[in-house]
Amino acid sequence: MSEHHALPAHAAQPAAPRPRRRWLRILLPAVLIVLWFAGAGAGGPLFGKVDEVSSNDQTTYLPSSADATAVRDVQGDFLGDDSIPAIVVFSSNDGTELTDDQLQAIDTAASDATSLSGIGDESSPAIPSEDGQAVQLFVPIDADAEVTDVVAELGETLRDDAPPGVDVHVTGPAGFTADLAAGFAGIDGILLLVALLAVLVILVIVYRSLLLPLIVLSTSLFALCVALFVIWHLADAGVLLLSGQTQGILFILVIGAATDYSLLLVARFREELRVAQDRGAAVIAAIKGSFEPILASGGTVIVGLLCLLLSDLKSNSTLGPVAAIGIVFAMLAALTLLPALLFAFGRTAYWPRRPKFEPEVVAAEDGMPTRGMWRRLAEWIRRHPRPIWIITTVVLALGAAGVTQLQATGIPQSDLVVGQSEARDGQAVLGEHFPGGSGSPAYVLVDEDRLQETADTLLAQNGVDSVAVTAADSPSGTATVTEDGIQAFGPPGTPAPEATVSDGKVLLQATLADAADSEAAAETITGLRSELDGTSALIGGVTATAVDTNQASIHDRNLIIPLVLAVILVILMLLLRSILAPVLLILTTVLSFGTALGVAALVFNHGFGFPGADPAVPLYGFVFLVALGIDYNIFLMTRVREESRRHGTREGVLRGLTITGGVITSAGLVLAATFAALSVIPILFLVQIAFIVAFGVLLDTFIVRSLLVPALATDIGKAIWWPSKLSRMENGER
Repeated sequence: MSEHHALPAHAAQPAAPRPRRRWLRILLPAVLIVLWFAGAGAGGPLFGKVDEVSSNDQTTYLPSSADATAVRDVQGDFLGDDSIPAIVVFSSNDGTELTDDQLQAIDTAASDATSLSGIGDESSPAIPSEDGQAVQLFVPIDADAEVTDVVAELGETLRDDAPPGVDVHVTGPAGFTADLAAGFAGIDGILLLVALLAVLVILVIVYRSLLLPLIVLSTSLFALCVALFVIWHLADAGVLLLSGQTQGILFILVIGAATDYSLLLVARFREELRVAQDRGAAVIAAIKGSFEPILASGGTVIVGLLCLLLSDLKSNSTLGPVAAIGIVFAMLAALTLLPALLFAFGRTAYWPRRPKFEPEVVAAEDGMPTRGMWRRLAEWIRRHPRPIWIITTVVLALGAAGVTQLQATGIPQSDLVVGQSEARDGQAVLGEHFPGGSGSPAYVLVDEDRLQETADTLLAQNGVDSVAVTAADSPSGTATVTEDGIQAFGPPGTPAPEATVSDGKVLLQATLADAADSEAAAETITGLRSELDGTSALIGGVTATAVDTNQASIHDRNLIIPLVLAVILVILMLLLRSILAPVLLILTTVLSFGTALGVAALVFNHGFGFPGADPAVPLYGFVFLVALGIDYNIFLMTRVREESRRHGTREGVLRGLTITGGVITSAGLVLAATFAALSVIPILFLVQIAFIVAFGVLLDTFIVRSLLVPALATDIGKAIWWPSKLSRMENGER
């Protein structure tokens, strides 16, 4: 708290501002409010247009050095277009063979479906299974079309035309793309609504006011609108890559961070109103008292996010600048728009619990409440610091032991969507009657003169069912390759098709025996790459893309986590002018993250029954929890340091915890609630991030910041500020 809080009640009030200065003080907040309104007005309409500048294509985010990326870049030379294949499976619903009438009706339905808008010209004929109980149909969907709408119309049309006794499923890459798009469809609406509603309810309960929560929410929402305006145009210009995943995290991060920063300033403004009659003076004092912790907190988040730029995986590296831009506007809104709004409303912002001008009471309290839950907690910690931090550390360590149960090695594409999935059901039916990898082959790019040698290597693998080669003069666009070479179509004596050659390369298509997103298929791809090592062969396709994505994600995790820790440690050292305190803060935050991850692993495995986790889940959880979780330690320890300079460290801890306890707890609840809102989007990755971050933030708020850090600081005493001058100050403490 500022020095003037200790001034006696009869201290002279500052002279009234001169007319020119008074007009300036009124004009500046008005200009700021108008500018933010204009920015929000420009960014608001873009909420429904983010899909115009975003992509959920996994290959888009692979590093350029990945084999799957290299194959994807030349696929068009062989396949002719960028269509997305859909696989339609017609199956008998009673387990019997399809009759001739049913097969004829399926042929008619398949032929009619090719006339639908968005369907390409290269649909395959209906292909019966060996057991006679199912038929599959390959349907190319134009990449420029609305895949979700085309898949939905295709499935609806075929189900209407299918004969009785036949079930229809649309699966394959197009089916899973449609599922993902449908899962992300609620980001613009339901996600924002749930997040804002959760924040509003918490703020109303905490402040028992309606106006103040609306002021804080307006600050957060305006920050998001302006950030979205900037990010949308950068994505439209090709400077940034956006995905539904990045979009959801951006929304939650900006709302949560802007609200946290706003609550810190709101609490400081309330303190200042008790010792200053003039609202302008109170606003300025609140900004001065909040500027450093807000800047430091936002800075740690921004720097942590920008460390993601070093990631190989573009879904990670592009999240960094997108989210960092969001945090920049969250800070700007909290330090400019919010003070302007608070100046405009003054004490009325807190109605009906408006703070009174009571400098005598503040002087008597010496700037700190003499009673209340946080005062009692602080007194308890001061009496028993060592048992508290030891017991707390042991409990957190026990929770962290569960991290060994975390299965973060990747998940099948079919499990990306939580809940019902037609594509997942269709893939299961497909695997019952056809080779599991049908419709999603592994593409092998090889030199023309090594075609047969490579085909023989592929056919020797148990995980490969068949091999084909692109052939322009073949009716189907491909020709089967066996140990005897490329096979002819038609009666005996028909010449074999010629393989399509581009820059001396040919493209083999290996149909895998297992589902393209299965662990068995991934092992087949890994084995093939080992067998073909030393040749010029490159393997791409759905399975290879997943393998390369997981490998890049693991690399990113091992690189980024230590880097983020080092960077945040440096920032804390500069902020607290100490070495020991930042090291302890980092260690407590890492312990908290380990506990959150350990508990999450147990809940995922034994509570929700999740099939595993993406390798990026620990990385994202770490970046958000460490960068955001350290905020509460920053809010606490900057205040403790401020109080320690006047009262000594142990008294400073008591005062700092007492003064900041309420506001930091409110901020933690808000951030946990906003991240928990991510779980309304039925995408497994986001649901898992929602749990880890929300639970971790609550741990940081109620355990680490409320018990562990204050107890450690109290037990260590002024030595915690080593080697700064504060660690050597003679202030009467033992």
